[in-house]
Amino acid sequence: ARLPDRPAPVVTAAERPSRVVDNAVYAGGRRIATPATPAESHEWLTDGFDDRMVWLGLYRPDPAELGELAEQYGLPDLAVEDAIQAHQRPKFERYGDTLFVVLKAARYLDAKEEVEFGELHLFLGKDFAITVRHSESPDLSRVRRRLESSPDLLARGSEAVLYAILDAVVDGYAPVVAGLENDIDEIEVEVFSGDPGASRRIYELSQEVVDFQRAAQPLTGILAAISAGFEKYGVDEELRSYLRDVADHVTQVVERVEGFRLQLRDILTVNATLVAQRQNEEIRELTETSLAQGEEVKKISAWAAILFAPTLVGTVYGMNFTHMPELDWRLGYPMAVVLMGLVSVVLYVVFKRRDWI
Repeated sequence: ARLPDRPAPVVTAAERPSRVVDNAVYAGGRRIATPATPAESHEWLTDGFDDRMVWLGLYRPDPAELGELAEQYGLPDLAVEDAIQAHQRPKFERYGDTLFVVLKAARYLDAKEEVEFGELHLFLGKDFAITVRHSESPDLSRVRRRLESSPDLLARGSEAVLYAILDAVVDGYAPVVAGLENDIDEIEVEVFSGDPGASRRIYELSQEVVDFQRAAQPLTGILAAISAGFEKYGVDEELRSYLRDVADHVTQVVERVEGFRLQLRDILTVNATLVAQRQNEEIRELTETSLAQGEEVKKISAWAAILFAPTLVGTVYGMNFTHMPELDWRLGYPMAVVLMGLVSVVLYVVFKRRDWI
């Protein structure tokens, strides 16, 4: 018997699995509570204490869960929509007292010899920091532990969280730069050794460099925008120096990546030139071989023609017809021999003058 259709179970907010990786309340730069839910952590901010800050870390949150946080913390709708959809370019936007930052992390995979990119969204307010990860990297638990070990820095609020995450993302670029540099060195060896797969690898590596450039280069604008608001928003002087240091590192990375892009362009040009030279060399060798074969054919043809003349005369007199006047002529044989020799000599001289022999 057919079972009756049952309606799909309704999953309430309390029953949905939470995507919150860490949930902490800080006061004076020290963790004072680890609430079980984001709603509980928000309650800690309603007691009138100005030195408290909530730091929520989420990993690929459910849209409904992120929507609840948006209502609790007054997050801008457009920024929340970007955080849900992901696949955003790095950017920095200010919505009143709330900052929205999108960052692209990168890490180099030695086994695959390729670059893996991750996306990170930050919502930063006066008393909260919400981080939304859409990939395994960067590891924000290390960033959190670093800040928790420096309460004086963490006491500066969400701006300290922004600095620490920016610093971690930019520090993660260093192994990527080293890995790409090593790959380019290997490609140069492959190009000059005539590896047929070099062109494909150059193209793939060029694409990785372009993607890396798209991840790193916007950080210069982001840090410039943050620096422009130092005075207006009263950013701590120590944090300013830290952020300037991060900006210097970003500039170095961007310059190296631009150098990689130009270097790969030159390598591709050199590879195309070398491939064309090898093709021309092969064509030249084939042409020389063909010419050599042609010379041999001419020599064979010339000797064949020389040998054909006496053969023709001998064949005519070898037909043994009854009525052949030359057979009864006393000088017939000498004349035939002389004729065969004369024709052969004439042909030899002709072919010799034309360099056929």
